[in-house]
Amino acid sequence: MNALIWNIRSVNTQQAFERLTKMHRQKHYDFVGLMEPKQQAKKLERYRNKIGLAQAISNVSNKIWDFIDEVFEVTVMYNMVQQLTLRLFHTESHVEFVLTLIYAKCDAIERIELWDSLYAMARDMDAPWLVGGDFNVIWEEEEKFGGLPVSLNEIDDFRHCINTCNLFDLGFKGSIFTWWNGRAEEDCIFKRLDRFLAKVEFQQTFPGIEVQHLSKTGSDHSPMDLKCDIETPPIKKPFKLLNFWVEHATFKDVVKENWFADFSANPYILFNHKLKKLKKDLSLWSKATFGDIFQNIASMEEVVMVHEAEFEANPTGMNRERLQKVQAELIKYLALEEKYWQQKAGMTWFKEGDRNTKFFHAQVRGRRKRLQLTRIQNSGGTWIEEEQEIAEEAIKFYEEQFT
Repeated sequence: MNALIWNIRSVNTQQAFERLTKMHRQKHYDFVGLMEPKQQAKKLERYRNKIGLAQAISNVSNKIWDFIDEVFEVTVMYNMVQQLTLRLFHTESHVEFVLTLIYAKCDAIERIELWDSLYAMARDMDAPWLVGGDFNVIWEEEEKFGGLPVSLNEIDDFRHCINTCNLFDLGFKGSIFTWWNGRAEEDCIFKRLDRFLAKVEFQQTFPGIEVQHLSKTGSDHSPMDLKCDIETPPIKKPFKLLNFWVEHATFKDVVKENWFADFSANPYILFNHKLKKLKKDLSLWSKATFGDIFQNIASMEEVVMVHEAEFEANPTGMNRERLQKVQAELIKYLALEEKYWQQKAGMTWFKEGDRNTKFFHAQVRGRRKRLQLTRIQNSGGTWIEEEQEIAEEAIKFYEEQFT
């Protein structure tokens, strides 16, 4: 299932829908959820046929409109000012789940009504549950850049609701910020107001989930692209020590703190225990120290663009200093990305200062292609190319070796 959720308020609606039409032609969305103020509702209806989706739930909240392909059978469960909840039945896969589209109020007191409605639904929820949209509140301080200090009470209310409802953030690719106030300099504010949450049952039904924050073209909010694949199992990435970790000042301290065992045993068992313990703590240390370098780059690029525009419009010394500060932060993460791809591609002859991620990707793909096993020769000298036969021959070989 491919879906798109987008808050398109306060924008040039025609520009937004032209972009939406183009994206739908490319990705053939099964579901498009759009949040729009009441005064723009007629424009939404006018563009519905241009989008190319078959059904429209038009007698719903004036805050949330949705367009759904014929592959779904739809039942409206709740139609409220800040949320619309639908029960969707996929006619091809026979999978049923509940989708809640969020369009939260800006005022924290008014959002309490939304939190209460989610509490009530969570108690009786008997199907996989997906919740997505504009929550108008951040989860933690790192999800905001610029502006006044965040209200911890608002964050606590949001967190308590999500935790009580047993919902989990599905993560994302792209910039961490999904909203920009359209201003620059000291008035510039970025926030992550939009997100996808789900219950464990939804994650089990759709193990291959991928959320991407797209660019804010046509809106002050990022469209959220959701891809759910029923067949694809989740891929557990193996632990990999990144070379640039050792250059950090605290790396050796982490190793020292975790390279011990509080029991006596065979040296090999002790060694295995230490490696497992160190692997876990290094993973946590890396997340806290470096974060997701690719998401950080996407976020910092947005911030740099704003400061570049401000400096070009008003080239003062203060604006130059601000620009240089965010540029330095971006360069730091670009250098980490450079080292990551250098290691990934296995290029020992790589020159410092060269940065070409497309070239690195090509090297990695070429390396994978070279390592692919397309045929093997069996004990009788016959070449085998069928995947099943290769597997059986490999098992037979190692059984003879070790029995």
